[in-house]
Amino acid sequence: MNSVDFSLTNKNITYEIRTEIKRLGRPIPDLIISKTDVGKSRNYSRNFNSSVYDRFKWLCGCPKRNKLFCFICLVMGGNQSAWTQEGCVRKGRHKTTA
Repeated sequence: MNSVDFSLTNKNITYEIRTEIKRLGRPIPDLIISKTDVGKSRNYSRNFNSSVYDRFKWLCGCPKRNKLFCFICLVMGGNQSAWTQEGCVRKGRHKTTA
């Protein structure tokens, strides 16, 4: 089961289902996210590195949407933000890291 996609497509999730999603743990798939920045002398290419999951224990990924989400916010029904609705594909800060 893709718990991120399930949480996003089913808005009325029972406590029991949320508990099961939490028990299964946060999904940490290898995503295909890349970005190319144009510099003065050359282009810089950056790719997703799965070690980001080790640095940010709240972070999870969705291979179907190819985006990052806040696992805690998804399971607990957090506020409506990019981390819980559309997902993030670029480096950003979340309230738990501030």
